[in-house]
Amino acid sequence: MRIKSSHYEALLAKYSDAYSLITLLKQYRPYLEMVPSMRRPEDSLIAIPLPIVRVRDAVSQPGHSGISVAAGEAVCLPCDVAILMCDPEWKVKTGIEIFIFIHRPEEDFSSLLRRWRQTQVWLDKGYEWLMPHRYRYIISEEAENIYPLFVLFEQTPERIKRGLNGASLPFVIQTLDADVEEEEEEEESFSTGNSQA
Repeated sequence: MRIKSSHYEALLAKYSDAYSLITLLKQYRPYLEMVPSMRRPEDSLIAIPLPIVRVRDAVSQPGHSGISVAAGEAVCLPCDVAILMCDPEWKVKTGIEIFIFIHRPEEDFSSLLRRWRQTQVWLDKGYEWLMPHRYRYIISEEAENIYPLFVLFEQTPERIKRGLNGASLPFVIQTLDADVEEEEEEEESFSTGNSQA
């Protein structure tokens, strides 16, 4: 079975929640140990799906992507979810950020890896977060350390797993929940029914 956009969307929605992120990080222990408080995940993690940062200095990347961004401009990072760690007592951001990259339909190794590399380029010269309204009081300065985590599916080609292993980049493999499969089947039967009407 190939990876479908509904599989990607299901995980993107799931990992927009702090409790689901804890479940994800349990699959990669070094990152789980970075969480300030396991008892208070909603105060320890800020999940930002499809995050936006404001870069401090101009970023120009001639060559493959040909992207240039002016100083002070806001950019949407090519990751799927950013995890910002917070001290639950002091309500301040710590110096650790984790970037989640979910394998997208039809995405091969070079495209997946390029999203992480592009994130590194955007964040290299300094940045600040455009924080969700709920967390606007938190100082949104850049991190001291950024880390990637790749989320693959059982259906992800072996070459992608080999490539991430070779690049020493951490990944976890997700199994789709039965309810995602059911929802997908319902959508397919609904669209088939409408096309016949």
